Amino acid sequence: MNTSHSLYHVALQTREHEPTSYENLLGDSIERAFAQGFHDLESLTQYLNSAGPSCADGQAWTPASFQLEMAKLGR
Repeated sequence: MNTSHSLYHVALQTREHEPTSYENLLGDSIERAFAQGFHDLESLTQYLNSAGPSCADGQAWTPASFQLEMAKLGR
């Protein structure tokens, strides 16, 4: 009997709604940043500021604003 499916869940399976356009754009941009080797918070936020999207409030990304946004989106 294969029980591996019960060992984990995919986070999107527990969401109450589909990702918004903003969430999809942000996720895609973060994936591109990681693929280019930007793994620390400072270089990641610099990448987001050059490639977009901007922070949800329209401001430039900072390490602090990125952490706050990830906490908000992770709820």
